[in-house]
Amino acid sequence: MTVSDGKNTGRGEGVPIARYNQTIDSVIAEIQSVKSVRDLDRDKLQHLLPPGAARNALDCALWDLEAKRSGKRAWELANIPVVPEVETSFTISLDAPDKVAAAAKAAANSPLLKLKLGGDDLDLARIEAVHEAAPTARLLVDANESWSPKHYRKIVPALKELGVELIEQPFPANADDVLETLDHPVPVCADESCHTTADLSRLRNRYEMVNVKLDKTGGLTETLLLTKRARESGFKLLIGCMACTSLGIAPARLLASAADWIDLDGALLLAHDRDHGLGYENGRIGLPSRQLWG
Repeated sequence: MTVSDGKNTGRGEGVPIARYNQTIDSVIAEIQSVKSVRDLDRDKLQHLLPPGAARNALDCALWDLEAKRSGKRAWELANIPVVPEVETSFTISLDAPDKVAAAAKAAANSPLLKLKLGGDDLDLARIEAVHEAAPTARLLVDANESWSPKHYRKIVPALKELGVELIEQPFPANADDVLETLDHPVPVCADESCHTTADLSRLRNRYEMVNVKLDKTGGLTETLLLTKRARESGFKLLIGCMACTSLGIAPARLLASAADWIDLDGALLLAHDRDHGLGYENGRIGLPSRQLWG
């Protein structure tokens, strides 16, 4: 989406998340609901729209507009440090062990792989297949709320032995209290259980880290606050994204220097990216150009 002051135009992108009953139509309706607000800015926006794809797109467009007006880059406006390149994971989708092995082999130049798991009897075979196909790659796993406590107890010791660095959202968000009773030989990361700063206090005895995504927080403004508060509360940070173009990833790319892991491969999962897209090379991402965002 775009916002304009008549001279400059800012752009932002949001991805509707079906898990939270968001659709293209519902996101457009949310954006339209604030179209007539006078002197709309990022502070007002936080109170007008709930966290989600609509607020993300509009918030990031307002950041881009401010950058264009000021002649500064977005990270200068946010007063956050950036580095020229950061390492990102590459996602291996849920599939049969031989298929995930083939995908891992094709992505063997990526230093960090994230494997999707399904909570079934093939999970360990999937991890072993990826480890064998890409033995030098570091591994993360994402259970996508699919595990039971029994499955967790059975599989986690093996994950530890295989060098898995984190387990993302093993249990459904509404049943993650079981994490308070289980051992954590591998750190556990909240994804669906963490949207905004308001969630942090509930997560403290359940997770060691949080996955921060702009489409969950509702934009860069809340994300900056969430990352700050999460650090203050002792959480480590994974910066993630939905399947989106470089325009959706660029604002999240700014947070890399504050993160422990980066999972910003969304544009690589698309057949076509936007013009002036982010540069990806050997599992590393450059900074966004002015033509793209910020």
